Amino acid sequence: MPRIVLGVMYFSMKWACCAQEAEVSPSYSTSTKTVLCVDDDQAILSYEKMLLESAGYAVLSAVSGTQALRLVTMCRCDIVLLDYEMPDTSGYDLAREIRRVRPELAIVLMFGTDVPTGALALVDAFMLKLEASHALLPVIEELCARPRLPEEGRGLAG
Repeated sequence: MPRIVLGVMYFSMKWACCAQEAEVSPSYSTSTKTVLCVDDDQAILSYEKMLLESAGYAVLSAVSGTQALRLVTMCRCDIVLLDYEMPDTSGYDLAREIRRVRPELAIVLMFGTDVPTGALALVDAFMLKLEASHALLPVIEELCARPRLPEEGRGLAG
């Protein structure tokens, strides 16, 4: 049985790599889709976690591009919810790196300002952060329902 220590999930050695970087709810089965939320703003991460878990998703959280890449390469996740503007990297650079290591992952880019067209071409969906409260769950549900192929096309606007 998983145990929670200081708000971080610790579980079998298989998942120990994620324990210091991610917050995972213990109430989900392995068939539940897992969303990796990446944002440098802890308040936004908390909101996304609450929204997604209430809809039945398991949630991993990362506050930097470095943590996100570690989780993408070491843990199972189905979709990445990615902030465009972060202190250590841009959403464009991070999306490009995620595509390189896990091309099958669906990526949703969240932004508060203008985003270069090149960044939008790398992701499966994009939306303004202000629209997330009503648009995020339908977009994630649609992306998770799609069969994923590494070379699959991009571009579902939110």
